[in-house]
Amino acid sequence: MKINKISKEKNNIFSYPNHIAIIMDGNRRWAKKNKKLNFLGHREGVKTVKKIIGLCLKYNIKALTLYAFSSENWKRSSDEVTFLMNLFKEILDVETKNLKKKKIRLKIIGNKNKFNFNLQKSIIKAENLTKNNNKLLLNIAANYGGRWDIVNSVKKIAVNINKGLLNPENINENIINNYICLNDIFPVDLVIRTGGEYRISNFLIWQIAYSELYFTKKLWPDFNKKDFKKALSSFIKRNRRFGGD
Repeated sequence: MKINKISKEKNNIFSYPNHIAIIMDGNRRWAKKNKKLNFLGHREGVKTVKKIIGLCLKYNIKALTLYAFSSENWKRSSDEVTFLMNLFKEILDVETKNLKKKKIRLKIIGNKNKFNFNLQKSIIKAENLTKNNNKLLLNIAANYGGRWDIVNSVKKIAVNINKGLLNPENINENIINNYICLNDIFPVDLVIRTGGEYRISNFLIWQIAYSELYFTKKLWPDFNKKDFKKALSSFIKRNRRFGGD
């Protein structure tokens, strides 16, 4: 089945996903495989990010969410964490104007309080500069964890209960969803994980309850246009019933 067409099978319409989320795994293994330092693997991974953003624009994907730095990644060596934080700020400072030009809106999800002042300032500047763009919503999950997301939403709900703004008897999935990250955009249709691992790793636990999952052994820096099209083709062929017949 060609992915540049919308096809119809068994009364179900198959089309591109509106929202793709990607667990970008394999930068460090790519560096080791190619006998390079870890930081070069991360820089190579940034090149892949740019390519995938371009493909999302080409195929008119509405939202792309990238798992850049998990809550657990703080456990890595201090040198690697420092490099990743500096790389994050560098990308924000250098690429934001390009995002604005391409009409891409940037949103950072996760606990941003742990980032240093300069990085938080760059995040705010980048989000404000691109806030009116509507071609593609690019979400970067940084210091993010699915469990943190749920706990954080529960805390907000508890605050509103204490203020008398919310009745506990009225709490349901829709209420909780209103406090979860990415609650105001398209649901995640497709989750791609590179690197050969077959797990979610605490990523968007709530949001991907009915998402299609696609795993590939390709390391993130090696993930290319052909691999992306394979993921889209796999998605198009699936029959999404959402618990129905």
